[in-house]
Amino acid sequence: MLTGTLVQCNQDGCNSTNLSPDGCARLLRQGNWPWASLAAIALCCAGGWLSPAIAQNAPNPDTTTPVPPESVADPLRDEPLAEPAPESSDRLAEPAPKLLPEPILDIGIVQRFGEKKTDTVVLEAMPGDQFTLRFETGGQPQEVTTDRITLDVVMEPLAAAKRVEVVVLSNHRSFESAEDSAKYWRSQGIEVELAQPRQWQVWGKRSVYHTPLLRRLLLQNLRAHGAKTSFLQSRTLQEKNQAAFVVNGFRYHRDRVEIDSTQDQAWLQVNAREQAKRLYGGDFRLQPNAYGSYTLVNEVPLETYLRGVVPYEIGLAAPRTTIEAQAILARTYSLRNLRRFTIDDYELCADTQCQVYWGISGAADITDRAIAATRGQVLTYNDELVDALYSSTTGGVTAAFSDVWNGPDRPYLKAVVDSVYGLWDLNTRDLSTDANLQEFLSLQDGFNEVGWDAFRWRREGTMQSLAEDVRRYLEVIQHPMLNFSTLEKLEVTERSPSGRVQTLVVTTNLGKIELGKDEVIRALYPPRSTLFYLEPIYEPTPAIQSNDYDASTVTKVEETDALSEKSIDPTDLTEVNSTSTPEPPRVLKGYAFVGGGFGHGVGMSQTGAYKLGQLGWSHDRILSFYYPGTTLQPLHENLTFWVDPEER
Repeated sequence: MLTGTLVQCNQDGCNSTNLSPDGCARLLRQGNWPWASLAAIALCCAGGWLSPAIAQNAPNPDTTTPVPPESVADPLRDEPLAEPAPESSDRLAEPAPKLLPEPILDIGIVQRFGEKKTDTVVLEAMPGDQFTLRFETGGQPQEVTTDRITLDVVMEPLAAAKRVEVVVLSNHRSFESAEDSAKYWRSQGIEVELAQPRQWQVWGKRSVYHTPLLRRLLLQNLRAHGAKTSFLQSRTLQEKNQAAFVVNGFRYHRDRVEIDSTQDQAWLQVNAREQAKRLYGGDFRLQPNAYGSYTLVNEVPLETYLRGVVPYEIGLAAPRTTIEAQAILARTYSLRNLRRFTIDDYELCADTQCQVYWGISGAADITDRAIAATRGQVLTYNDELVDALYSSTTGGVTAAFSDVWNGPDRPYLKAVVDSVYGLWDLNTRDLSTDANLQEFLSLQDGFNEVGWDAFRWRREGTMQSLAEDVRRYLEVIQHPMLNFSTLEKLEVTERSPSGRVQTLVVTTNLGKIELGKDEVIRALYPPRSTLFYLEPIYEPTPAIQSNDYDASTVTKVEETDALSEKSIDPTDLTEVNSTSTPEPPRVLKGYAFVGGGFGHGVGMSQTGAYKLGQLGWSHDRILSFYYPGTTLQPLHENLTFWVDPEER
């Protein structure tokens, strides 16, 4: 039963009014409250005021080096760095900032353990080592030791059916877009949290909208204000997934367990038939997540974590300085993005939604040396960690932040032509028009990515397959046009100066659907990036031959002329037939997506960095090329890890 206090605030302060259960319910039922008021009512009825709380693996490089035109000056000569101006002798030097100790990261290496009844995780200690397991039994701490653990799940029936609901405000392909959407909803007075059940979602905060009535009132107000794709996600549970493990002959059913070892290393295998055994550093813990399953978290030191990232993100065939650049970016990216999984009480995932992290069994001397050579170094802009975004291949031109995601641009993430030869000047000929983009994509030589499969591509889709793609996308986001029957047309109506699609309009028999930025490659299968243009593919129909005799046409002409009391000259029949037969209509069969690049295209191109490393560029020069205006610094106490760009 709802009860609480109504808090009324204005510029002079706040007053509280006690509400009876009936009064609170009447207030809620009035409906059509502004979102901010609804959140306030929800909180007061709860009895108080609550505060709100990328890359892909690179293929083997083509070592062919493009030859620059003779008329172009050699761009490969390393210019010496300018010497800094000497400090005035009468000024005391400021003390160097204190270096930070090596952070320990929480990585969700098995994010949704227990979604399948057959899920298992096997942990094996190193030879001569043992695990110490810590958990609670009857509210009291308990410890057991073993050298091998098998985690599984059992289905336990619930005493009564349980309904689990959440209000999904919006769906997104990427964290960056979801975070920007969350900012918008907060500005409307709605308390939210970011979740990733599969795709990124913005939820109405569960601790605020914690009753069926509050959730439905929130959804009602969202719909009243035009939020067409917000929906109530609801499921009824008859049983629950219960994590379990066997140690020393005893079977334990526990939601949480901490797993430590003396050597801080262990072998791990998930679902033996699906994944090979991998070696991980650090410790582990199993804990519930927001989706009714569990997450296995690896608690790992930052530099050890990088040993499991860098080999898989850049590959072992990359030049030394390219690997060093990748190590700095991976270090910066991880510390910049510790807020991603706040809802589930860990920091980063282990796939391309964060960075690929497969443990240290793939570590190699060349990547270990690069990590050691750059130990503690991060990329900064105005003493703040940068958004160290990178992707496999850019297609010859990087994208600005706002070309791919909503939100303010970052000064250091600009469109950069990925070539050392001055092939194209974006200042005089940007790629916002199809004509310029087509000419740019026709260029095949002189770019850093030449020779890689994803540099240039052409991929086709039939109208039927594209309709299926769009329908699946609309189903995920609960779009009202989900049940369209015919896809009629695709059209790019806006693109950025870097050539990236900003808006693609899908015309169906029910109306038009706008896809924006990275939602385009979420909704449509063929494009590998948003750097593309469309070519319609027509299915030709057989032409009608001039000597074909169509009796119905002749009869119709005779009847018409008879009514007008005109006689027909037989010699005119051929001419009448030829002029009355229209050109056969062209039938739209599908579209070719002609483009370049693989991934979002923001920041460093991993394949482009291969070429720059082969040309002898240092890691700091590679980073300056892709992130102009940035500075390398050691990790120290005066650095800002993250702040909302709009709140600086």
